[in-house]
Order: sequence, then structure tokens, then C-alpha cells
Amino acid sequence: MKNVFGALALIATGAVAHAEGNLASDATRLPDMEIDSAELTLSVNEFELETGKYYRWSIVHDGGEEFQIVAPDLFRNSWINQVVVNDLEVQPYGLYAIEFDDEGQIDVWFVPIRPGNYDFWIAGYQDRGLAGTFVVR
Repeated sequence: MKNVFGALALIATGAVAHAEGNLASDATRLPDMEIDSAELTLSVNEFELETGKYYRWSIVHDGGEEFQIVAPDLFRNSWINQVVVNDLEVQPYGLYAIEFDDEGQIDVWFVPIRPGNYDFWIAGYQDRGLAGTFVVR
């Protein structure tokens, strides 16, 4: 009964969430994040996002070393539409990490659904500067 009153209160105040159209169209392209394995740097280490907005995150690796990009909290709190590798699409149910065995580009298309600060890092290199944060409002 308490849930019914809560729902009625939301409706009465106009605080009901509402989305029109396809959230997974016209993705906002984030700046490419380039991984420099020689210098151990990321070209971008902070991204500011909005909940309910569709994004395309392109990760470019120079191939110098095998790297695994880990972002479990971001992926757990986002709807992942697809991951694209060499023009091949994968529609995953969930995602924990992305791994590069060689040079290339991987695109992750997603919609963040919960605000927060979500860290990402390259496994084994986070203390050497290969880490960053997604700030989702």
C-alpha cells in the first residue's frame, strides 16, 4: 500500500521519469582515448557524462603492449548497446573489461543510467597513471 501512495505522490507532483524517442540513436561521441604504451599515458582521463544520454567511447591502442581496460562500475551502471571491434558488433548482456592484444580501436556505445563517479583503469598499470574517471550527473 505504501508503494501505491508513493507512486501517486510522484504522479501528482509531476516527478515521473519520461523519455521520448530512441535513446540509442545519435550517440554523442566522446573524445578518443588514446593509449600510449611507450609513455604510459592516456590522452583523456576524465569524461563528464549525463544519465540517459547515448555515448560512443572510442579507445585507441598503439599495440605496444597487451592492455585490459577495466570499468566494472561504469558498465554495471550503464546500458551497453554494443561494442564494435574492426567493424564487427557485439551486443553484450554485461561487460566488465575490454582487452587489447594488439593495436586497434574498440568503440563502446552506452547509456549511463545512474549518476556517480566511476573509475576505469588498465589492469596492472593504474598506479602508473593509466587510470581515469567517468563523472556521471
